[in-house]
Amino acid sequence: MDKKIQEQESDYAITPRAVDYSQWYLDVIAAGELADNSPVRGCMVIRPNGYAIWENMQKILDSSFKAKGVRNAYFPLLIPKSFFEKEAEHVEGFAKECAVVTHHRLALDDKKKLEPAGLLDEPLIIRPTSETIIYSMYAKWVHSFRDLPLLLNQWANVVRWEMRTRPFLRTTEFLWQEGHTAHAAKEEADATTLQMIEVYQEFFEKYLAIPVIKGIKSESEKFAGAVYTTCVEAMMQDGKALQVGTSHMLGQNFAKPFDVKFTDKNGQPQYVWQTSWGISTRAIGALIMVHSDDKGLILPPKIAPIAVVVVPIWNKDSEMVGVIEQAKQAAAQISSQAGCVVYVDEREGRPGPKFYEWERKGIPLRIEIGPAEIANKKVVIVRRDLGDKAIAPLADLPAKIKELLESMQ
Repeated sequence: MDKKIQEQESDYAITPRAVDYSQWYLDVIAAGELADNSPVRGCMVIRPNGYAIWENMQKILDSSFKAKGVRNAYFPLLIPKSFFEKEAEHVEGFAKECAVVTHHRLALDDKKKLEPAGLLDEPLIIRPTSETIIYSMYAKWVHSFRDLPLLLNQWANVVRWEMRTRPFLRTTEFLWQEGHTAHAAKEEADATTLQMIEVYQEFFEKYLAIPVIKGIKSESEKFAGAVYTTCVEAMMQDGKALQVGTSHMLGQNFAKPFDVKFTDKNGQPQYVWQTSWGISTRAIGALIMVHSDDKGLILPPKIAPIAVVVVPIWNKDSEMVGVIEQAKQAAAQISSQAGCVVYVDEREGRPGPKFYEWERKGIPLRIEIGPAEIANKKVVIVRRDLGDKAIAPLADLPAKIKELLESMQ
């Protein structure tokens, strides 16, 4: 962070939700420094504040997946066009959104302008989803019932050429995880499909503090190529539902065209039963729209990259060193005893703009500490969600912080 805070509240004016909900959403993203527009249409730059939230989501989900025996792998971004043609329903569902690579180099023309050159023998699709490339590999790896179940997950970026985009909710390129499993029996695949949607339900409700509705998509809304699609949807502040996670029972719809077979215990060849499931950075959009207010971002403690910010306050230069030292001591105690991430804002500048900055960035708790607080051995704690202030003895600070964070979640 910059050593000297820039006092520019006016640069981050937030439109009230009641005036323009869509603009409010964009303003909260800008004020929280979560993302920015990029030079490429429909693509966003995820700034450090936004990416830190995604990293926390990754940690939580990755742990949940691994606890169920799922391992991580990575597959190519570029997929041969012929792979999509093997599953007609699947390609029809994504055809209008596919970005296609047709050349493999650039060359200067007579006017010294760069032009595509080196036409590919077969066009390559930039990954809109990975079923086709992954299952071509499953066909190589699966031979016997002993190779099953095969449970893999991929953390990756995806490109879908969207016409109307909004940061985090719908962008041309986005980040996600996609899980892909293969099983010997239909019942196992059904059970995995339901198990993974329950993982997402727990993730949203326990960590993001977002209530979700779990259900099955209609035939017209299911994933292209799936037998059925289960989903979790959340209600936003504008009264609209947002799909935030899906888990698909693929049956043998991909196993047959990609020839993913195994020899069963009786020595007979069988096609595997498959599932796929995923969530994306859309979860950050849901987080913003469910919790935030007209002052800016609000983050639940379990997903916030910083749970507590300590703001030292001094009026004289002679007070600065002692106040900052006390703030750092308090932060260290909170971090070790309450088990959360604490940041000490020791930059120069007035406390007011600092309070405003951390408020719009959604940090759950703010501690204010100055010469008077040190003398009285008490500090001021401010909740971001309700705006309530509390006075806590320095000696009891870690326990009080832990109590407040748990109540806020």
